[in-house]
Amino acid sequence: MIKNLEVQIRPKPDTDIYHSLLESIVSQQLSTKVVQVIWRRFTGLFIDGYPDAESLLIKEHEVLRGIGLSNSKANYVKNVAEFSLKNDMSFDFLQQKRDEEIIDYLSQIKGVGRWTVQMILMFPMDRPNVFPVDDLGIQNAMKKLYGLELEKKELKLKMIEIASGWHPYRSLATKYLWKYLGT
Repeated sequence: MIKNLEVQIRPKPDTDIYHSLLESIVSQQLSTKVVQVIWRRFTGLFIDGYPDAESLLIKEHEVLRGIGLSNSKANYVKNVAEFSLKNDMSFDFLQQKRDEEIIDYLSQIKGVGRWTVQMILMFPMDRPNVFPVDDLGIQNAMKKLYGLELEKKELKLKMIEIASGWHPYRSLATKYLWKYLGT
């Protein structure tokens, strides 16, 4: 099925969940090239390039829009900053929770959904058994690899069934599916 896919997936954990969440929001639905430009502009707004919560909250909305953030994303990054000032987002605190607890906890933030938290679980937190069934890339890869012609709910149920065999390494399998889709 997968020919010549000699790619090694290496974990890249990051204990700064706040920063990772901001980066995830900025990068949603954008090409890698565009993300690099906007992220560089975004971090350039802050001393030492770090968007600490207090500094982010006092940035004018128009300034955030001016560097390329959509209206929604400008609001969402501020929502993350506000949440971080009132709630614990430390790696140590979150690491003690189960995946679903982290999803429930962080998705309280307006603009942060299940998929976004799953990306946090898979990448900076390097959780081994996350399967983002709603990810369009994963859906396309599994359709192609498994010859699936299903749609919507039926497709997701079949994907979950297939991915159950990947337990407890569904995150790694998912990363390979993304790599496969990119080849």
